[in-house]
Amino acid sequence: MKAKLKIKKGDTVKVITGADKGKEGKVIEIFTKAKRALVEGISMVSKHTKPNATHPQGGIVKQESAVHISNLMLVDAKGNATRVGRKEVKGKIERYSKKSGEVIK
Repeated sequence: MKAKLKIKKGDTVKVITGADKGKEGKVIEIFTKAKRALVEGISMVSKHTKPNATHPQGGIVKQESAVHISNLMLVDAKGNATRVGRKEVKGKIERYSKKSGEVIK
């Protein structure tokens, strides 16, 4: 069974712990089995690459590394970090902000 995660691709999230604590970014990709997310500009690592078509010189490339979902918190429309709730509305499950009560789109 696939894990039900409260963060989706395209959401804006805030890092609540770790080296990048306090930073915000947009979720690029979610890895459901590992319960990790790739967030724009967060957890940057240096990767050594061989020369190829995109990087003819090769060298060191900075890129994002996956962050565990538990270290992220969703940011609502008002810009506040909030916990996420789920409720059924007209047969569809919607996510909502536990802080403001607003539906998250």
